[in-house]
Amino acid sequence: MDAVLDTQTGLQAFRDKLQEAGACHLEACVRCGLCAESCHYYLADPVPENIPAHKLARVADLYRRHCSPLGLLGLGRRLDEKAADDLVDAVFGRCSLCGRCSINCTVGINLPRAFRAARAALTAMGKVPRDLQGIVDLALASGNNMGITREDWLETVSWLEEELQAETGDPNARMPVDKQGARILFTVNPREPKFFPLSLQASAKVFWAAGEDWTLASEGWDLTNYGLFNCNDKEAGTITQALVDAMERLGCETLVIGECGHGFASARWEGPEWLGGTFPFKVRSFLEVMDEYVAEGRIQLDPERVSEPVTLHDPCNLVRHGGIREPQRRILRKAVKDFREMAPCGTENFCCGGGGGQLAMGAYKERRIGSGSVKARQVKATGARILCAPCHNCIDQLSELNKEYKLNVKIKSVAEIVADALVNPVPAGEP
Repeated sequence: MDAVLDTQTGLQAFRDKLQEAGACHLEACVRCGLCAESCHYYLADPVPENIPAHKLARVADLYRRHCSPLGLLGLGRRLDEKAADDLVDAVFGRCSLCGRCSINCTVGINLPRAFRAARAALTAMGKVPRDLQGIVDLALASGNNMGITREDWLETVSWLEEELQAETGDPNARMPVDKQGARILFTVNPREPKFFPLSLQASAKVFWAAGEDWTLASEGWDLTNYGLFNCNDKEAGTITQALVDAMERLGCETLVIGECGHGFASARWEGPEWLGGTFPFKVRSFLEVMDEYVAEGRIQLDPERVSEPVTLHDPCNLVRHGGIREPQRRILRKAVKDFREMAPCGTENFCCGGGGGQLAMGAYKERRIGSGSVKARQVKATGARILCAPCHNCIDQLSELNKEYKLNVKIKSVAEIVADALVNPVPAGEP
């Protein structure tokens, strides 16, 4: 069995991803066990395998045996098929890379970095869950992670533009595609045109109300990047390059990432690393843009139009990893009558369970739904009737939790709530 496992390639990927700083973290764990209470997997199913320190020990074993002189003493665990399978279970099957363990670690260990290095090794050896890799492959082959054809994408945008004109009563309301020199290039999670077209229409309505100079792209419009989850930097960089190419082709000023946690983290923070240089344009979250519209008075909101209690989910890649914590809160405080925070919230908020590529890995569905019980309890405790989630991957998971745990909430993006509260601008010349 060992002969078919390309351990050398895997170990090289592991070293490249971990680097010396990451290796130091592997030996820093003091085994206090306090990380357990920070992990939604452990809270939902308190077995040793779900303790972050236990998962870290699996990675540390690999390092000691193959990347440290300690391996000469027989320390650590030899990388073979069984060890690789156990590592797959630990870093793919029991971790969403949410990073909550890291911010609550008593010695500040960056656990996600170690888990990503292990994922990179497993992917290099072909041990990545097949369905997760399939999404990466589809994005590389078709330009988006759902295989939507260019014809279908443009047809959907055209249809939504007609809907937007009907909704606003403005025959000049547009959803432009490939507009050269537009100030903003807006990118989209393929789940929007495929399953949630009204969410994309809501974003377009916000741009319309603000009088923004924006465009969509006919190619390079998918903001998602599952290379962040299989941890193959080359593949992740290739997917990111499609966004860069679209920006260069259209000559836009700012790349705006729609509501998607991992999409924002990939484009804003990881993308320059994958491609080896800074971008010649700004990358911003749509939440930051909408926040500016509200602050500058470019859009007017009436909170009486959203009178049901609203709570907010904090996507890990957007808030804990991405640093976008306040814009969505400032927006909701203006857009809804009754805004209720979860406890805990912000950087301490719990993962919904769908992050880290979990939604793509069918083998772990039962664990994913089970780990989401922590989030379900958070939502129920607020008594909210609307759950706002600025991430379409999170919305998928939360929709499943809504059914499983009978939350009885409506789930909306921030743009959808803003569109609901929007006071349509008065056309020029009218009183």
